[in-house]
Amino acid sequence: MSGTPFVCPPPSLSTLSVDGTDARFPVRRVYCVGRNYAAHAVEMGHDPDQEPPFFFQKNPDNLIADATHFPYPKASKDVHHEVELLVALQTGGDDIAVENAFECVFGYGVALDMTRRDLQGQMKQMGRPWEVGKAFEMSAPAGPLVPSTQIGHPSAGEIWLKVNDDMRQSGDLNQMLWKTSEVISILSGLFTLQPGDVILTGTPAGVGPVVRGDRLHAHVEGVGDLQITVT
Repeated sequence: MSGTPFVCPPPSLSTLSVDGTDARFPVRRVYCVGRNYAAHAVEMGHDPDQEPPFFFQKNPDNLIADATHFPYPKASKDVHHEVELLVALQTGGDDIAVENAFECVFGYGVALDMTRRDLQGQMKQMGRPWEVGKAFEMSAPAGPLVPSTQIGHPSAGEIWLKVNDDMRQSGDLNQMLWKTSEVISILSGLFTLQPGDVILTGTPAGVGPVVRGDRLHAHVEGVGDLQITVT
């Protein structure tokens, strides 16, 4: 509020760029869908036929807009890549019907859910939350958003990630166990969704470690590419 005295400097607003414009998308929250591709659920030791969708969060300031690099984080020796379709909401609400969910979507992007897998594994073994493995600084590199008015609502198409030109992850958006509209609907039954909310919709199989110097190339068909270097 104008003229309000703060006891410390207020945090800056996290934003994402919009392809082809000078506009910025303000980020309120970042929701992530766990194990939303069957093959990835299996590689992580779970049965996708027996699990309902579940969610965790990253922090808005974990996003790296228009990322070109990813700094290898402290406190970990096993950091993994996870390529994901990012969904950006322009409206929200409670208990949104599946058939109305796409009305909330502003656009889509390519993002990475970088994970300190060793720390996440320790938390799993102790039955504790995952924040130390997921919500660390600069853990969500993201490319520019492409408005849904330009590309529609992608439900099929390649999603892949290469490391140093070697294919690591490869899948198709149609392999998502819970589709984008279903994810929005389910989330809105748990939280009040708002403009500025971002959803990372899960990753296909093939997640693996990165080291400093690795070049990562993430791609979602019809949405775009994201290329970063691990530093």
